Amino acid sequence: MKTIRYKTKIVLLLFVSLILGTTGCDDEYLEPKPLSFFSPENALIDAKGMYAALTACERNMRFEWSGDAAPIITELVFSEVCVEGTTDKPGPAQNLNIQITPTSQLNHTDFNKIGWYWYEGYKGIKYANVVIDRIDDATYKDEAERNAVLGSAYFHRAFRYYRLTQQFGDVPFIGREITAPKLDFYSTDREVILRKMQKDMEFAAQYCLDNVDRGRVTKGAAAHLLTKINLALGDFDKAIASASAVIDGGVYSLMKSPFGQVPKEDGDFLTKQGIVRDDVIARLHGWQNKAIAANKEVLFMVLSREDLVDSRLDLQIMRNAVPFWGVSNSNMLYTPDGFGPGTADIANQEIKLVETFGRGIGRARGTSYHTKKIWDDANDLRRKKGNWINMEDLVYNRANLKTTSKYYGKPLQLYRENGQISTTDTIRNWFGWPHYKLYSPDPRRTQPQGGSFDWYVFRLAETYLLRAEAYWWKGETALAMADVNAVRTRAGAAPYTDISKFDIGTILDERARELYWEEPRKTELNRIAFLFAKFPNKSYRGKSYSKATFGTSNFFYDRVMESTDFYNKGVKANNGQEYTMSPYHVLWPVPQAAISSNTQGLLNQNYGYDGYGNNVPPLTAIPPEDDL
Repeated sequence: MKTIRYKTKIVLLLFVSLILGTTGCDDEYLEPKPLSFFSPENALIDAKGMYAALTACERNMRFEWSGDAAPIITELVFSEVCVEGTTDKPGPAQNLNIQITPTSQLNHTDFNKIGWYWYEGYKGIKYANVVIDRIDDATYKDEAERNAVLGSAYFHRAFRYYRLTQQFGDVPFIGREITAPKLDFYSTDREVILRKMQKDMEFAAQYCLDNVDRGRVTKGAAAHLLTKINLALGDFDKAIASASAVIDGGVYSLMKSPFGQVPKEDGDFLTKQGIVRDDVIARLHGWQNKAIAANKEVLFMVLSREDLVDSRLDLQIMRNAVPFWGVSNSNMLYTPDGFGPGTADIANQEIKLVETFGRGIGRARGTSYHTKKIWDDANDLRRKKGNWINMEDLVYNRANLKTTSKYYGKPLQLYRENGQISTTDTIRNWFGWPHYKLYSPDPRRTQPQGGSFDWYVFRLAETYLLRAEAYWWKGETALAMADVNAVRTRAGAAPYTDISKFDIGTILDERARELYWEEPRKTELNRIAFLFAKFPNKSYRGKSYSKATFGTSNFFYDRVMESTDFYNKGVKANNGQEYTMSPYHVLWPVPQAAISSNTQGLLNQNYGYDGYGNNVPPLTAIPPEDDL
């Protein structure tokens, strides 16, 4: 960016010099001149310029996993793996029955990021459409280069539409660059949009390349996204074929042995406990190893680096997803003999906890489903001590306890000697977490929150689990189980052998173990919910579903209810909010601002929200002029 700004200044200076230096009566100098050569017409002239335009898509994609109250938290708390753990404010998404409406605050750190997905989704579509619409305005070295660029643009557009159609259902389709104000959008049937995306991604999976820089769209990523779209449409044979193209293509492979560098935290707490995190899972998710050439599992990732000051973006993942374990100014965690605070999350303590685990505030609070119930094998490396941290793995480290409590340096305990709970907030302060995934150095803070590092978007492990779903829907359970076992055994867990106990829930359990903070959990639950409604002959643990009653009875809601220890159980946070959820939360509300500003058209609202009664039938075809 500095280079572009510098060049722009030079252009402006030259332009002014030409005006001031003009003599004679020629009026040519009065004609408008561009202030910069960096217009689309001048920049989008070759493949390099087109890829440069797509960096806007790549850049914005990072925002989902980064920053305080990262949007991915909203995906997680509308699922069975997490709830919103911020208990000292009334706004966070906990009492969903009251808090989630079309006119609520839907895009704010202290509330939720539903609106972020709507507006950011259409931003990504806008950026991709610029390249798609102008694809033949550029000159390429050959047809293959042109098709690779177009395939990459198709990927970014399809990525956003896949998410929007699972999160919001029927949404407006925008198929080309908009160059003038437009206020007459209408909702389009979600399957119509997905069919268009399927066609585009079949092209992308054919023409995108694998030998590209990290952060760019690969052929593997295109086929992976195509698999998700094939699944969403119920085209299970096509889903198996597109997943198999990645799994069996010879380019990608599951990492089954340690590679790259040994993960090492800035603090030495785990080392002093005799814990060495030197296994394939720790290496796979170590920040140093994600983007290296030796990593053959990554299909697509977003990049952010500490040394790229102008573009770095902090993950803040330890702040968001680690418990609020260390409070310096209030008695949140007591020692068993009643002294508190028992822990300190400030730097340079004798026992260095914050350097190792970061200063968490517990926004994404893992449920017992994710932190306990799904772990069915003691040898699973993802649950290995050191890779996974339970609160009892921490110790009382506040310095003044050395002279006041016998528990200094001893493991945390949930109960005091008198039988009382040792913390004033078990929601926010007491749950386990996957340290191997959440740790990232934060050299600019003495209380680390998670620095600026790369993040996986698609990995081959998920491709196996997607193919397992396709096999399950086809009734080929043995093949589905084999794909799940490929992921399980890589992590050191024993393979499943009992087909009679294997169902879609088994696959979702493995997804929860393997893909935490990578997968958009609600999106994937919704994809499955739509499929159960589409195929009422299929049932989940004895219950079938239909399109007609989707807003009142659906797999998404039943799945969360069978797993939750929070929603609709009478659980209240310290802020007074009760955790509630209803079946209509299967779809998020379309933000009212988007509906109200569309003055010459009509965007449909989803069932259960104000405005639903104004709906009209969605469009069932994409106009030929938008079919780009």
